[in-house]
Amino acid sequence: MVRADAGPVRGPRQGRPTLEEVAERAGVSRATVSRVVNGQTSVNEDLRRAVEAAADELGYVPHAAARSLVTHRTDSVALILPESPNRVFSDDQFFPSVIRGVATELDAAGKLLVLMTTGSAEARQRAERYAVGGHVDGVMFASLHDADLLPELMMRRGVPVVCNGLPQLDAPCIDVDHLGGVRAAVDYLIAQGRRRIATIAGPLDMVAGRARLDGYRAALADADRRAIVAVGDFTAESGQAAMRQLLADEPDLDAVFVASDLMAHGALQALREAGRRVPDDVAVVGFDDIALATYSDPPLTTVRQPIAEIGRTMARTMLRLLEGHDVEPMTILPTQLVVRESA
Repeated sequence: MVRADAGPVRGPRQGRPTLEEVAERAGVSRATVSRVVNGQTSVNEDLRRAVEAAADELGYVPHAAARSLVTHRTDSVALILPESPNRVFSDDQFFPSVIRGVATELDAAGKLLVLMTTGSAEARQRAERYAVGGHVDGVMFASLHDADLLPELMMRRGVPVVCNGLPQLDAPCIDVDHLGGVRAAVDYLIAQGRRRIATIAGPLDMVAGRARLDGYRAALADADRRAIVAVGDFTAESGQAAMRQLLADEPDLDAVFVASDLMAHGALQALREAGRRVPDDVAVVGFDDIALATYSDPPLTTVRQPIAEIGRTMARTMLRLLEGHDVEPMTILPTQLVVRESA
């Protein structure tokens, strides 16, 4: 119901308040207002309070693009995931955990997270133009593949870069102890009396895929055992297909180390289809310790890597880099074997 005596409803103020209007309200020069809103400390405290009060009264918000011209900072950092959106926003819990870790640190530092996926040539070109064009202060990469030239290209153009999973770059790299974690898993299977231990490796164009395969082979070599290898791509479907291949090629295998929990979930499905009991007939160990590992049937023995901490450490390293501090060229986070019912 509308009151008969109600006055007209006023629309929003047309146009955003300007520096000149704030200066006039505060009784100072435009240059003084500019110094205050850009965080410079060479302003008298009384004048600063007058400018801040005038800005509050007028609803003035600094123009981000104009401010960045003065400060040479955007207060935003990009996280690039070189995968398709369908892969990033799938049931693979690695990606949301890394994003959560990065976002937590950047939010605490008052920085904006810009998330980009670069699973196609066009997406990589857009990301390159965006970052090199000065829209972010730095770029973090996770889930890198060997052929991805974007990190090196951005570094050549002067963009600060922090990586997960490509240590040959001349940029700070954050990773986990793949070798130690896998060796602990395989040694555990050997100690359990398993004789024919296979592996489902991850993509061999990624550091994680190669390092986990190297750890498996080294542990078997020390025990004078033969390596039995199939390769997946860190998806459940590839783990299921690889497990079927292993059962066809090596029907007597009694254990399998799988290079990701998601692939291990697929392997468990293939073993059920084949009538193999886990762990009675075949023991299964994964890698990651995502939530799925707890709810698998049976619950999955796995190597825990601190996924969210990877993201947090990447963000902390980037923030230190942007502040001009020295940072470690390589940071290795620990892994831990978590024993459950599958092995």
